[in-house]
Amino acid sequence: MARELLGKVLVRDSGGLLLAGRIVEVEAYLGKNDPASHSFAGKTARTAVLFGPPGYAYVYFIYGNHYCLNVSCEPEGKAGGVLFRALEPLLGIEEMAQARKVAVQGPRDLIRLTSGPGRLAEAFGITRTRDNGCDLTSPSSGLWIGGDGFRTRNIQVTPRIGIRKAADRPLRYILAGNVFVSGRKMPARDLRCAGI
Repeated sequence: MARELLGKVLVRDSGGLLLAGRIVEVEAYLGKNDPASHSFAGKTARTAVLFGPPGYAYVYFIYGNHYCLNVSCEPEGKAGGVLFRALEPLLGIEEMAQARKVAVQGPRDLIRLTSGPGRLAEAFGITRTRDNGCDLTSPSSGLWIGGDGFRTRNIQVTPRIGIRKAADRPLRYILAGNVFVSGRKMPARDLRCAGI
């Protein structure tokens, strides 16, 4: 599922105003067989969404100041999910910048909007209260995953980042060469080459 999500578009309909970003980086979390997964210890009220059905938002709060968005990916009763790590902004850039309190004056500022799980959640106004448990397969939910015909070409697989347990597992999937992938320092010449 993580591979299939790359290149798709995350969309937020906020009262008729659309925000959209291409999914360029995700990480898979494998449930009871993965000590880094929130569902590793079993089903709780907090992690119930991860136990299926697939296609629902699991939102959690981390470090006391960031929300993170995941999607459940397994049949009901079996835990597993995918964390959204980075998006390439497509629509609603001004609104994302306002939500992030970032002035977009050049290409480097665009990267600061949705590169990283906390940043993309803030840019899209994603919170646990508002979005946890919403159906990410349905536009009527206000937050959903869609497609626009984009074809992924080069997918790179790496170990997950920002975790301590099972950090060596190759479960991070990125669109290779995309400047919006988190954790990358992109020289200005590379930004120009990417058409930004």
